[in-house]
Amino acid sequence: MQRVTAHLVAWLGTAVLSLLAYRCCAEGGGPSLAERVIWAVNAGGEAHTDMHGIHFKKDPLEGKLGKASDYGVRLPILRSSPEDQVLYQTERYNEDTFGYEVPIREEGDYILVMKYAEVYFAQSQQKVFDVRLNGHVVVKDLDIFERVGHSTAHDEIVPFSVRRGKLSVQGEVSTFNGKLTVEFVKGYYDNPKVCALYVMKGTLDDVPKLQPHPGLEKREVLVEEEDEEEDPEVGEESGKKSTSAAPKNRVQSGPRTPNPYAADNSSLMFPILVAFGVFIPTLFCLCRL
Repeated sequence: MQRVTAHLVAWLGTAVLSLLAYRCCAEGGGPSLAERVIWAVNAGGEAHTDMHGIHFKKDPLEGKLGKASDYGVRLPILRSSPEDQVLYQTERYNEDTFGYEVPIREEGDYILVMKYAEVYFAQSQQKVFDVRLNGHVVVKDLDIFERVGHSTAHDEIVPFSVRRGKLSVQGEVSTFNGKLTVEFVKGYYDNPKVCALYVMKGTLDDVPKLQPHPGLEKREVLVEEEDEEEDPEVGEESGKKSTSAAPKNRVQSGPRTPNPYAADNSSLMFPILVAFGVFIPTLFCLCRL
């Protein structure tokens, strides 16, 4: 009887402790953001702990691959808190495709966050590159200046999941061997780069947002207003609808090149007639010989 009572008390104690732990996690929102991050690197820079408690370790590629740059330390970075601007002021770039390997041992939903700032070029189409995740292109034609302008923080956020030995990202699935390979792909315009990056467990709602950018917000509002103004009204002709649905930001390609095949072909007949006129008398003279 005493043994039964002791087992019952132990079971009740375990149940109470489990319930208390569950309530604490529920009230506290579960693991903190820093606890959800499984890997973080300050590319081209030293170790740093940001305002959210995320510890970015020193770049493991230092002295091995690519080049580190601190050119941006002379510039204030918009949209970033003062204590974390270093994450956007240093970078690693390479004259060819390069990347990092992230070990992932548990299944679940993950987020890859890549931090960028354009601190050198002052116009678009100067640095454009892709980002691959285990061979999947997850960011296409990234032009940082075109996205946010000069010396302005920009985060690229890519959700993915790992389950039953498979990696799922942006509707594509591939075999997963426990290593996540993040590659910055060399393109036609300059060299690929990254300022900092981290991988965390969670969803898009768990990722900290950058500070608002008045210029970007104004541009988004203008685009929305243009969309509202150019929406076709009910009852308009289909021709008008197709015109309003055309892209508004089309880049003009310059004056149209004349079609050489559309030119008048009469000029081509002149040398043929001359050759024919010379050939007939020559043939006549040869026949008389």
